[in-house]
Amino acid sequence: MILCVFFSCNTQKKSTLDVSKIPIYFEIKRFDLDFYTATKESLPRLKTTYPYLFPESFSDSISLAKIADTQEQELFKEIQKNYQDFSDVEKQLTSFFKYVKYYNPTFKAPNVVTIQSNIDYESRVIYADSLLLISLDVFLGKNHPFYADFPNYIKYNNTKEHLIVAVAEAFINQQILPTNNRIFIAKMVHEGKKMALLDWYLPSISEVEKMGYSKEKWQWAVENEAQIWAYFMENKLLFSTETNLNKRFLEEAPFSKFYMEQDNLSPGKIGVWLGWQIVQSYLKHNDVSLEEFLKIDATELFNQSKYKPKK
Repeated sequence: MILCVFFSCNTQKKSTLDVSKIPIYFEIKRFDLDFYTATKESLPRLKTTYPYLFPESFSDSISLAKIADTQEQELFKEIQKNYQDFSDVEKQLTSFFKYVKYYNPTFKAPNVVTIQSNIDYESRVIYADSLLLISLDVFLGKNHPFYADFPNYIKYNNTKEHLIVAVAEAFINQQILPTNNRIFIAKMVHEGKKMALLDWYLPSISEVEKMGYSKEKWQWAVENEAQIWAYFMENKLLFSTETNLNKRFLEEAPFSKFYMEQDNLSPGKIGVWLGWQIVQSYLKHNDVSLEEFLKIDATELFNQSKYKPKK
């Protein structure tokens, strides 16, 4: 679903917008609760309620074995400890959907289904047009013992606070399709545009939370913005097409790879963070609609951004 063709509102998107009267209708179903409390007798009814979660290869015996599994039941209990009361998440989802609808009047909120995925971090949120699946076992808290073997940069975002950001990212990844432009600056701006959409949709969420950094890593980025930019310029990286730059500066990682002694102090995906600063500069100097913003070529956006790193 490509929403951008419907967007037309101006980019004044901050929390001053009043979206309270925008009607939003969606249903929340707790499949995690329904499945792990099911019995042999109730399972057929459950399969009728959630047919999309029961592939033909998934026999009743497999389902019943999962329900009875000790480790899965332990995980289920931890989910219920954290999400027995789902009202706070429901409020965040409602607000998010209202902002999306504000910018896209034809938007229809998907029904939300909570699941347990055995901590499948890569598929923590799945958005499929009229359906939104959320794996609650990935959002139990960064210090939860179930995440003991996870690297810090991953489990740092396994929190209830980050859940709504992950939901918004799932939507945005369907709006802004992958770019074919192999130039590094274009990739940075492309990712920066995604971050800017988080500003539109989640105006009350802090930038630190949106980026998924610790406060220390965020502060490092802010204090070293000019040095990061100088490094990219001096090493002629901006217009490079080297694919290894993705892993060094754009992908999830414990730190960015400048190949310097104190790399471990930096946050990962610093190119995404810097792309966000460039996009914010562009929006500051250009009065455009959201539709125009989404359509503009990344290189053109950079050229019009008047970006200057803060010293």
